[in-house]
Amino acid sequence: DRITINRGQTLRFINDDGELLHHAYLKSPDFQFDSGDQKPGSTLEVAFPVAGQFTVLCAIHPKMKLLVSVK
Repeated sequence: DRITINRGQTLRFINDDGELLHHAYLKSPDFQFDSGDQKPGSTLEVAFPVAGQFTVLCAIHPKMKLLVSVK
């Protein structure tokens, strides 16, 4: 539910959740990304270019959150 990384480091989002779609996104004034619908078995790599505290959400499953602290 949380991870700390260094600025410029890449996180890999893997949908290994059976047959479910996921849709990871992050919207902040400093940085944003949107995976679109992630099919089962798909992988998305996202580099975090700025320091800060970010919350990655799933547009399909509102309870899914990842807090990313970037140093």
